[in-house]
Amino acid sequence: MSELATESIQILLADAIETLTPVSETASLDAEVLLCHCLNKNRSFLRAWPDHRPTTRQIADYRHLIEQRRQGMPVAYLTGQREFWSRNFLVGPDVLIPRPDSELLVELSLEWLPAGQASKIIDLGTGSGILAITLAAERPLADVIATDLSPAALTVARQNAERLATHNVRFLQSHWFDAITDHDFDLVISNPPYIAESDPHLRQGDVRFEPNSALVSAENGLKDIRLIAEQARSHLKIGSRLLVEHGYNQQAGVQAIFETLNYRQVKTHADLSGNPRVTSGLWNPT
Repeated sequence: MSELATESIQILLADAIETLTPVSETASLDAEVLLCHCLNKNRSFLRAWPDHRPTTRQIADYRHLIEQRRQGMPVAYLTGQREFWSRNFLVGPDVLIPRPDSELLVELSLEWLPAGQASKIIDLGTGSGILAITLAAERPLADVIATDLSPAALTVARQNAERLATHNVRFLQSHWFDAITDHDFDLVISNPPYIAESDPHLRQGDVRFEPNSALVSAENGLKDIRLIAEQARSHLKIGSRLLVEHGYNQQAGVQAIFETLNYRQVKTHADLSGNPRVTSGLWNPT
C-alpha cells in the first residue's frame, strides 16, 4: 500500500494554481482536472474532502502533470480524454482536441436529419471521430462513413467507436473523397484544416501541440474547404447538404466558394460565442 503524504488536496491545489497562473488562463480548472485524473475522482470530491491526503505516488504523478502543463501541454492530452456532446472521447497528439464550437456541426446535422429515418452521412477528416460517432449514436438508423488521411487518427477514432458502442459507423483512410466510391449521401460534414500558414495563433496555446496537418491549409486557409466543396458535388444526393466548419473571419470566402460551385441556400451559422463558424449549402444545381 502506498504511504500517505503530508500534503492535502487543498495544499496541492493551491500550489498547482500558483504554478500555472502565469501560463494558463484556466489555472484553477487545470489544477482540479489534473488532480481528479490522478485520484480517479470527480471535482465534487475535491470540494467535499479538502483535507484528504493522496498517496505519495499520486502526488508525484500530479506534480509531473502540473509541470507538463506549465510547459504548455494541453490538459486533454495529459488526461487522454475530452468531453464532446456529453460523451468522453479518447484524444492524443495524433488528433485535434474536441472543442465546443464543433458541436454546432452536430446541432445542424440533427436538425436536417429526422430521427427514425435512415440516412447516409460522411464525415471528412474525422480525427478522433467525435462528429461521426456522435451522429451515429444520435441517429442509429444512419449509415455513417468517417475518413481521415492519418492512420494514427483512424486508430483513435475506431477506439472511440468501440468504447461508445457505435456500430453504424465505418472508418476509411482517404484524402477527402479520393478513396470513396459511395454516392448519394444525405449529408457531407467536415471540420477540415482552415488556418492560414502565417496565422500567429499556430504559435500560441494548445494549438502548438496539435497535429499541423489537421490545422493548416494553403490559400489563406481555404484550399481544403474548396477541395471538399468541389468533390462533394458528385457524392451528394440532389437536395442534400454540405456542412463545413471554418474560421471566424472566413465567412465571405467560404460562401463565395459554395456559390461559385452552384450550391444553393448558402448560409453561415454562428457558434455559441456569436462567431461565424459553419457554412451550409444545398446541392441542387438545376
